Amino acid sequence: MAKKQSFGDKVLKRRQERKVMAKLVIAEKKPNGSFRFREKMVPQQDVQATLKAVR
Repeated sequence: MAKKQSFGDKVLKRRQERKVMAKLVIAEKKPNGSFRFREKMVPQQDVQATLKAVR
């Protein structure tokens, strides 16, 4: 009895689940006057909602 090949199924599943992501860099001003930068990866569909939540 041959062993089932699952590698092809795994690759196919990953391709279907792959999403287009956007990298947001958010600058925050600290109380001492310097800036802090935060990076966040979000799905492309959620970019506008995330930007509104940050403001």
